[in-house]
Amino acid sequence: MSNEELSYDFSKVYKDGRVERLLGTATVPPSTQPETEVQSKDIVISQQPAISVSASSPTYHNYLNSLVSEVNVVAVSVEYRLAPEHPIPAAYDDSWAALKWVASHFDGKRKGGEEEDEDWITSYADSQRVFFAGDSAGANIAHHMGLKVGSEGLLGVKLIGIVLVHPYFWGSDLIGVELNAPANIREFVAAMWRFVYPLSNGSDDPLMNPEKDPKLGELGCGKVVVFVAEKDVLKERGWYYGELLRKSGWNGVVEVMEAEGEEHCFHLADQTCENAVAMQKKMVSFLNQV
Repeated sequence: MSNEELSYDFSKVYKDGRVERLLGTATVPPSTQPETEVQSKDIVISQQPAISVSASSPTYHNYLNSLVSEVNVVAVSVEYRLAPEHPIPAAYDDSWAALKWVASHFDGKRKGGEEEDEDWITSYADSQRVFFAGDSAGANIAHHMGLKVGSEGLLGVKLIGIVLVHPYFWGSDLIGVELNAPANIREFVAAMWRFVYPLSNGSDDPLMNPEKDPKLGELGCGKVVVFVAEKDVLKERGWYYGELLRKSGWNGVVEVMEAEGEEHCFHLADQTCENAVAMQKKMVSFLNQV
């Protein structure tokens, strides 16, 4: 098309500002899943900017239902604004706003008019046992929310641990298997970052490369588990992240677990495969820690 500006596997951006998403547009309503009896609801926490908490993606809705059915948690999945319409740092800002909304149920600063929507958190959630989790870009966001808790605090909430699944980190200096990865794959990873954050200074931005972040040691929890996949070009960043944390002065414990023979986010494609089951079992164990 003549007005097409950029084209990626996941979306097209046109010169007139239109965005055509090629993936991730399907949604499902909140429900009670018969197999697991896990209930879900959608809550709008901000009209401007538009932020809600739910898991309207069918893929994540199903995955969270499965995970929640095995561990006694209230899962809050953030529907943050997406790039390129809303470039970085919108996703970080929205995620932090959602965390403050959760914390507001415990810090005595609740706003009026939300009584109906707060009962699941106030009745069932333990504010002193909070975990952050995400995969791919969501893992990147979870990490940075942990840093923000460490540097700014989150009144009323105690962050116990963070789960990072195939975290989206990168850097200009290639490491490990990245050195032998096809050039188009390496360029795609770097281009994705430029796509979602045009004003970034590149792959060594501290938001993208933890090695360049002087505040890495301020992570606001005591436990981290990182999951990587053998065939994922990002796997070296997951292993390296563990090394960086241990050397940062952070007073916590980090563990890295690799799934052999698997690709990026394989667990979403087949939740019943052996490695996906093993990963979820590890998550459940991690979330159940005292």
